[in-house]
Amino acid sequence: MTTPQRPPLPPFTEESARQKVQLAEDAWNTRDPEKVALAYTEDSEWRNRDVFLTGRKEIVGFLADKWRKELGYRLRKELWAYHGNRIAVRFEYEYHDADGQWFRAYGNENWEFDENGLMRKRYASINDLAISAGERRIARD
Repeated sequence: MTTPQRPPLPPFTEESARQKVQLAEDAWNTRDPEKVALAYTEDSEWRNRDVFLTGRKEIVGFLADKWRKELGYRLRKELWAYHGNRIAVRFEYEYHDADGQWFRAYGNENWEFDENGLMRKRYASINDLAISAGERRIARD
């Protein structure tokens, strides 16, 4: 079985890195764990805050749990840097909990891709800030 490709492929140019970031933003905003996980290698390594994951199955479970708790989730990503098969992004997203409290999360991610354009490593550092509904600035669904 051959591994499917997920263009754009490394090595990245500024244009292809920006495209890869936009594709990731679009996928995460679907809030579909199965769809999002297809962008990662079968054995992808993640660090998300203080959680360490390996493989698509763990990624799917993590994202399903995340979006059960982080309601109304909307994300924006921005290219920070790129080189070869690596991309760094900054991001922010907003969500509310079951009690209606809104949050804005800020963070940075470091990504490493394989030759097929699948992400094999994702390291994310994230901080949350409680906000009022009136302070929201990311487009609503």
